[in-house]
Amino acid sequence: MAFSVSSSMMALTAPRAQASRSSRPAKVVCAAQNATDKAKDVAKTAAAVAATALVAGAANALTVDEIQGLSYLQVKGTGIANNCPTLANGGDPKSIKSGTYTLQNMCVEPTKIQVKEESQFRAGETEFVDTKLMTRLTYTLEGLKGKFTVGGSGDVSFEKADEGIDFAPATVQLPGGERVPFLFTLKELNAKGSLDGFIGDFTVPSYRGSSFLDPKGRGGSTGYDTAVALPARGDSDELVRENIKSTASSKGTASFSVAQVDSATGEVVGVFESIQPSDTDLGSKVPKDVKITGLWYGQLS
Repeated sequence: MAFSVSSSMMALTAPRAQASRSSRPAKVVCAAQNATDKAKDVAKTAAAVAATALVAGAANALTVDEIQGLSYLQVKGTGIANNCPTLANGGDPKSIKSGTYTLQNMCVEPTKIQVKEESQFRAGETEFVDTKLMTRLTYTLEGLKGKFTVGGSGDVSFEKADEGIDFAPATVQLPGGERVPFLFTLKELNAKGSLDGFIGDFTVPSYRGSSFLDPKGRGGSTGYDTAVALPARGDSDELVRENIKSTASSKGTASFSVAQVDSATGEVVGVFESIQPSDTDLGSKVPKDVKITGLWYGQLS
């Protein structure tokens, strides 16, 4: 049995069972939920995942051995390359013994992407709304590695190393047609908690580099200082945000939980949720909060 994703995220469907799963940019911090509440939410999700055998025995789900046994033509155009592996046999996460491990070959696969949008009604609350993926199936992070520590009392810490494909640009579309680009990433993630939910902050680099030129030839490290047709108004409040480009990074928050473990191989799978800011167009726009939920896989050694 497998969870189903919302209809607005059908563009994220892969050939396997799906899971349910302004100021200067330097001061932009993702308005994430309270860390304790988030960890509890993830723990509940993990329990549901384990109860429905999300990552073990789901129809069309592939293990590492099955994926490695496929030819190029069997993978080409199917979306399998964008999917994280699952487990053939999964057990209780509590079977992980205390100690210091290396979590390698970590894969993080989004299954649902939402963007916080203001209500159309006066005094209405902002909420996360479903989106439609506009870019290709290349949003999964792969080859991540880090130090994974399990304490004697069940406490967990994970410190990601600077390895692997840890960023993926993507664009989603809101119901009203607005498109929101963002850089899905987990750079410099440092999370702590328990197997039911460990949470931490990570760095979100600028969506574009300093050498990128906008349509008027302005850039961070190259290009014009101001629009050529408006040199006298270059320092006006109206244009300064467009003229002064910034590639400052921002912060996001992610929470992970372990759903199942294969004690024989050291493989672990679980669910995750992250909230991070969207692209700021080099500092000229106010970012939106992007919530990403999905599955993750790794190997403990």
